[in-house]
Amino acid sequence: MINDPGVNALEGVMGCGEQLRKAREAAGLSLEEVASQLHMPVQVVGSLEAERWDRLGAPVFVRGQLRSYARLLKVDLQGLLQQAQIAPIVPPTLISHTHTPPIRRMAENIGRRAVYVVITAVLAVPVWYVISGSTSKAPPSTASLDVVPPAEASARGQASVLSPNASVQPAAVKQNDPYIASMAPISRPAVAAPAAALVLRFKGDSWVEISAPDGSSVEKALIRAGETRSFGAGQVGRMVLGNAADVEVQQASGNVDLAPYKRGNVARFTVSSDGFVAPVSH
Repeated sequence: MINDPGVNALEGVMGCGEQLRKAREAAGLSLEEVASQLHMPVQVVGSLEAERWDRLGAPVFVRGQLRSYARLLKVDLQGLLQQAQIAPIVPPTLISHTHTPPIRRMAENIGRRAVYVVITAVLAVPVWYVISGSTSKAPPSTASLDVVPPAEASARGQASVLSPNASVQPAAVKQNDPYIASMAPISRPAVAAPAAALVLRFKGDSWVEISAPDGSSVEKALIRAGETRSFGAGQVGRMVLGNAADVEVQQASGNVDLAPYKRGNVARFTVSSDGFVAPVSH
């Protein structure tokens, strides 16, 4: 049962339920038939005819149900429905149950900031201590693995000139800090690169096909006049030179005569692992 002050707004439609009941009986319809056609429960139709508004909910729904019933029976209830005044719907007042006083909010903010400062100090102070301690220490002395310290070298030199029968007690060398092996590279005298085993000088354009000892292609292209190609020992296994008359081949012993390897103006020959030219074996 709904106890709603807004139900009183339907007091102006008193008598409409009686009109609907009489119209239904005149049409020969039962409550069940009307409820089926209106898609309403039988209890709702009975409450509309009995004007039991307190069982039907809010006035706005009751008026809609009355209009639907009136349209079904072709009864004019417009005048009665206009007399009813629907009370305005007042939204409920929201009361906050979690209200926090301003002083409490201020204290909570200060507390959170204090916790943040403490956590920052706990994390930052050890890091600062470790960094400052590591930077204050002097770097250790370093020496290359390839260089003998002067004191040790001097002791070795003195021991080498003494008689083998003499008893030598090496003097203790006082060192302030231990030597630590350095990974820094020591400069070495430059070693001259080995000369090329085979050199090709092109006086004219020539198509070449150069293969490695394993058969893979080293170069296969048209080389222009004035260019030079150099190959180390073991880099080339076989060569085919087009326009061989304009190609000068030089090995370690001097210039190579390409006449024995030419057929027409194309020279074919092999190159040994030490850079010497030999005929192509068929």
